[in-house]
Amino acid sequence: MKIEGKSYKTIWFENNSVKIIDQTKLPHQFVIKDLKTVKDSINAIKTMEVRGAPLIGATAAYGLVLSIIESNDLSFLKKSSEELIASRPTAINLKWAVDRMMKKLNGINAKDILKIALDEAKAIKEEDEGFCKNIGINGLKIIEEIANTKKDTVNILTHCNAGWLATIDWGTATSPIYHAHQKGIKVHVWVDETRPRNQGANLTSYELNEEGISNTVITDNAGGILMQRGQVDMCIVGTDRTLSNGDVCNKIGTYLKALSAKDNNVPFYVALPSSTIDWNIKDHRKIPIEERNSEELSHVEGIDENNEIKKIRIYPRKSKSLNLAFDVTPAKLVTGLITEKGICEASEKGLKGLFK
Repeated sequence: MKIEGKSYKTIWFENNSVKIIDQTKLPHQFVIKDLKTVKDSINAIKTMEVRGAPLIGATAAYGLVLSIIESNDLSFLKKSSEELIASRPTAINLKWAVDRMMKKLNGINAKDILKIALDEAKAIKEEDEGFCKNIGINGLKIIEEIANTKKDTVNILTHCNAGWLATIDWGTATSPIYHAHQKGIKVHVWVDETRPRNQGANLTSYELNEEGISNTVITDNAGGILMQRGQVDMCIVGTDRTLSNGDVCNKIGTYLKALSAKDNNVPFYVALPSSTIDWNIKDHRKIPIEERNSEELSHVEGIDENNEIKKIRIYPRKSKSLNLAFDVTPAKLVTGLITEKGICEASEKGLKGLFK
């Protein structure tokens, strides 16, 4: 996708370092950052310089490449893999990518290991890009069906950022939107601000603007009244982990959007690549829900009149806070899952019908 008219991916390897777009600086500054060590990769994941389940997975894969460059030693590589997995617990793509890399590198001699690691990390990156493109092609059919019943714009509500900035390219929830826009279908996106890190306002709106797609940032709690007014034709969200029974773990607030959609007969779709499916955990209560720093709630970040990014406190110093990063939307509230292989119902039967 594009930034200021130039095409970018979110991550690439160049001159023995990993290049990323520092998403903590967006939308006010566009900064390309070098990751030179595995610790740099871990820090980028922890501080959310990179974020979004698919991009975290790709960053972890390249983190192991950097580990090998730093010290071509099996014990160091194993320690690096463990630290990468621990860096953010909820998104399943992280562990999936690390496990895939380690399985590929198991038993490989020191002479060949770097090339094989690089090839596998590149394969993970390119595979995700292809998955997201196909998610868009499959999801486009839903938007086309709605457009055929309307004379004007198709209004789509999103939550958090499941755009190309959360993946390698195209995005998950945004991919059908981009494909519809490229086909000439008139779409408008209601962009949930997504407190506390404002990924919707800072990232989703930013990338939609760069692609010339009409969008409006709304407060997280405005979706319900817009649905009551008939101003939302469908919801599409992403996911950090979807269980084999169809339960969806995604950014905090997703569950409330699904409840509002159900109450107002608005279709609620979840877009995901197969790497985000957890085939092992059967009970959503066993999903490790990340609890982040309370400062994300107590402080807001923005740009001042001197074009400097500043952080300020917004509530009393003595106030306590709980900053859960994710919630779980039960499968019964999900209209369908949009994957790279097609659209299915949110159930074990539906998923296994696509993924044998």
